[in-house]
Amino acid sequence: MSIDTGVASERFEAALADLDVPVTYAEPTAFDRTLRSIARDPAIGTPLPFESVSLPEWVDEDPTPTSLESAKTGITAASMAIADYGSVVLPATDEGAEQVSLFPDLHVAVVRLADIVPNMQTAIDRLGPHLRDGGSAIVATGPSATADMGALVQGAHGPKEVHVVVLRGTESETAGETDE
Repeated sequence: MSIDTGVASERFEAALADLDVPVTYAEPTAFDRTLRSIARDPAIGTPLPFESVSLPEWVDEDPTPTSLESAKTGITAASMAIADYGSVVLPATDEGAEQVSLFPDLHVAVVRLADIVPNMQTAIDRLGPHLRDGGSAIVATGPSATADMGALVQGAHGPKEVHVVVLRGTESETAGETDE
């Protein structure tokens, strides 16, 4: 149950700030320009399942082991975001979204504003049918970090940096804007 009663997107943005994860809001018409201002070359990605945007041509959508190793930025879609934790849900895809989100130093997660849910219970309720049908997903919260051996090390098991792009002006824009 959510403690904060603010709008889900505002709580998501605050949780990301606590994790030192930048968030950028973008309209579909400015998506390419927004992505270009965030990404570092070379960039790899997986196809985005959103009607209003797709990856620009300068993003390699068919990553190989060699391009995964050399990529500076990985761009993937998030099926939802969880406001209370600043987490993004990254579904497993045949195109290799897991590798694209984990190998490069910078992961850019793209989520629709309508897919920001207020809390974990709502996320589990939405994700449950997908998982019961044999699907898989990663719930990622901020950059990879470990302090197992002493000092905090970022990027030990995944990206050193994360940036979230929230798409505004897409279909069902306000669907995720309720508190439950």
